[in-house]
Amino acid sequence: MTIRQVLQQTQQIKHQPQAEAVVHTVIDELKTLAMKARVVSDKRLERADGVLTVAIVPPDELGRVKLPALTNAGDRYCYVELHEDGSGWLLCSHPHFMYAFVMNILDGQLNDDVAGFGQGRMIQPAFRWQRLTYDTFLTQQGRIQQGMSRDAYIRNAARLGFTHLEVNGLAWPMGMERGVKGETYPMFYTYCAALDQFVYSELNKGLYPFYYLSANLHVLKENARLAEKYGLIPGMLCFEPRDVPEEFFSRYPMLRGARVDHPFRSFKPRYNMTITQPVVLEHYAEMMTKIMTEVPRMGYVTIWSNDSGAGFEHTKSLYVGRNGGAYLIREWKSDEEIAKLAGENVLRFLSTLRDAGRKINPEFRVITRMESFYGEHDTVFAGLGNSLDIETTSLAARGWDMPYTHPKYPELREINGGTIYQQQFDKAEKPPVEQLRKQGSIPHYNFAAGPHVMFDPLMGVPSPWLVHKRLKMLYDNGVDSLAHQGGTFPPEQVPFNINHEVSLVFQYDPKINADELIHRVAMRWAGSALAEILVKAWQYAEMAIIGFPNVTGLYSTFGFTWCRLWARPFVPNMEAIPAQERAYYEDFMCTTPHNPNNVDLSRDVLFVLTTPEKCESVIERMDANVWEPLNKAIDMLTAVTDDAEQVLGASNVIYDQWIRLRALRCWLRTQRSVAAWVTGVYGYLNATNKTGKRRARKLLTEMIHQEIANTRELAELLRSGVSFMAQTDQGETPLMYGTNLLDLLPKRIALMERHMNDEPYIDPHYIERQAARMIGS
Repeated sequence: MTIRQVLQQTQQIKHQPQAEAVVHTVIDELKTLAMKARVVSDKRLERADGVLTVAIVPPDELGRVKLPALTNAGDRYCYVELHEDGSGWLLCSHPHFMYAFVMNILDGQLNDDVAGFGQGRMIQPAFRWQRLTYDTFLTQQGRIQQGMSRDAYIRNAARLGFTHLEVNGLAWPMGMERGVKGETYPMFYTYCAALDQFVYSELNKGLYPFYYLSANLHVLKENARLAEKYGLIPGMLCFEPRDVPEEFFSRYPMLRGARVDHPFRSFKPRYNMTITQPVVLEHYAEMMTKIMTEVPRMGYVTIWSNDSGAGFEHTKSLYVGRNGGAYLIREWKSDEEIAKLAGENVLRFLSTLRDAGRKINPEFRVITRMESFYGEHDTVFAGLGNSLDIETTSLAARGWDMPYTHPKYPELREINGGTIYQQQFDKAEKPPVEQLRKQGSIPHYNFAAGPHVMFDPLMGVPSPWLVHKRLKMLYDNGVDSLAHQGGTFPPEQVPFNINHEVSLVFQYDPKINADELIHRVAMRWAGSALAEILVKAWQYAEMAIIGFPNVTGLYSTFGFTWCRLWARPFVPNMEAIPAQERAYYEDFMCTTPHNPNNVDLSRDVLFVLTTPEKCESVIERMDANVWEPLNKAIDMLTAVTDDAEQVLGASNVIYDQWIRLRALRCWLRTQRSVAAWVTGVYGYLNATNKTGKRRARKLLTEMIHQEIANTRELAELLRSGVSFMAQTDQGETPLMYGTNLLDLLPKRIALMERHMNDEPYIDPHYIERQAARMIGS
């Protein structure tokens, strides 16, 4: 007898009085099969013929359930027991495990023989936290993604085994930050929305319109309601302490805190409140209390800082240097003393939020990242504990240093932390992990197999073995809490999300072999006739992904969109294009009029992103290691797309992955074009003879022809019906491509054709010249 047949025999589904929302959600799912079953409420946890009990039973209450299999359940468990008469148990230690656990059975095990479940199966989830952080499509810049359904997204996140969900997304496409003409800073307020975007305190009442706060709070509460419906723990991710409108300091001039803006990207100073003042800490406590009152089960707040209009007073990584209000540090103190006092100020702020949250939810926690506290690291680290946690890519490093290297090119240290490229775990990680746990702090390790942190703006790039390898590495080294950077994908746009299917299965079966896991999913999606081809294509795709040496971290992530790499033309002299013809992409670049990135792909503000020497190596390595395996993967899928349509229907995994891998090839080609542009333009400018200049011109001409062909293929893919990249249908923004990208590509092609023979040139005084120009002239 199968599980499906057993559920059809179930006479009664029992839950406890005042059961969590997810229990009722799961029962609704079960009722689609157990149609004869009555749903009853009963506080007794006893076995009865034909009765299936669904319940959350914490580990310290297991004595109420007389099930020997649960004797050694530990601090987290899931338990299933089923009998042929339709009776059994579906139990979990925590609500956030329940939905994925049950749906894993309903989605993939209904045809299994129930005999294997008669004695009960007890499973310990691999990770106690699988938190979505910087959730691109739910709460950050991608919340305006075309076709996005928050209900479907949150349901799917729960099904995929995630346990914690950030909920503080704005109701508006952009935050209500007023800027200065030509600056980019207002763009940065659309993500990681601060507490004062949802509620006000008596101190700041009236700074933001009440209708604006009300709309944002409604979205936060609705996200939280959906999270709880599926058992997820709601939380927040905020940049804090964030700046406030200058109007506030007209009222309270003595409460001015630190200057927190980036002086190259902003054209006016921005200040936050001085958190050394008790009245400001009371303001934050009041806002936190108001939010907790609206969402009593809010489980945590994550604080990122010293970026995007946020920062802690007198910390070293503030863009304008250590600065702040007048109360924490008087003049002429040593750097060590300033660091200590600044670090203590950070801890005082985090503790204020924790204490306010705990008055309503005793399990409330505050999480922070340590990179920006490199100057105050020792003080802040020592003060973590008692529910003050840390989110990190590495505890063996300080600041933004990355002690890990590229898995194929070990001399390359620039890898995007937390991604599939971080495949090592240094033994130096373990002592600080143990120290934090002794202090009552949870170390949350970053993990990224989705959007934002790699391959932006692509969606659904498959790398299942690399995902499994990183998960297993973290699990084998005792990591039990993950922060999934970028979140996951809208299921309507990415129906075949192999990376997160791997993380789901691993969560409930960490001992499973990677090949078995991946083959099982391929069989479910492609059937026996096509599964092997799909698996092989994924293998070749991973070979290409590992072969990519990363031109620069910025372009592998959000910078690909910010800098409009798929809309702007790659020509030898950017400024040779008339200004009015550049406007279609420059108006939507996340840049300023004096940013050298406007004319030089190797630079951004005062950063050197990459060098001609590195780019020359990138070209060689990509040509040697990327194209052959990626082309094999694409060719294999090309050969069976017609068969797949006949066997699986028009919308099938083979066609879907064929489009996504071709999109990945377009993305990688553009990365190579960036490297060729830097190598060619600088090669021409630095050449000392005609031979060197001819070589550079040849490289540039070849690159432009290749990028034109690449752009034409990209246009073809945009007509394919597969949503392979993040795009908004609410109007193009500097942080997101619009659905008008297809209309912009012919302009890109025309400009490259028209200007490919221009003499290579970069104005070495571009910053100074542009800075002296009146905006709009």
